[in-house]
Amino acid sequence: MSTKETVTLDKNDRIILKMLQENCNVSLKKIGEKTGLSSSTVHYRINRLRDEGVITGFKACVDPLKVGKDILAIALITGRYGPDYSKKIGEKIAKTPGVWAVYFLLGNIDFAVLLRASSRDELKNTVDAFIRIDEVERSNTYLILDRHKEDLTVEL
Repeated sequence: MSTKETVTLDKNDRIILKMLQENCNVSLKKIGEKTGLSSSTVHYRINRLRDEGVITGFKACVDPLKVGKDILAIALITGRYGPDYSKKIGEKIAKTPGVWAVYFLLGNIDFAVLLRASSRDELKNTVDAFIRIDEVERSNTYLILDRHKEDLTVEL
């Protein structure tokens, strides 16, 4: 993932993005009513926001608990320092089944990894996969007991 140039958003762009984040199936007409723009202008703006990389896709938000992924954990991983180690290790971790987020950190821990599993065996297989990565020096996994907030919405 690379850092991209910031895009300038006006009031209507922000309204469009907020509405799409709440419900990506919202009609162009409804967005137009909220912004005061025509449906065709809303459509143009959505396409522009996609072309500029502000909107990266449209997905269904699935509750992991409803589909049996009720085990949630965080793995803190330390790697062996070397050329491009963060990219090499990060890519290998990201390909591991059960991993849904990988973050490279500053400090004495190199990666925070968010995991989902449907059983203890599945979680163990994921954690074991980290240990098999040659560049991984240490992995500590913490089981999450309760989820108070989990929201991927970007505040605008």
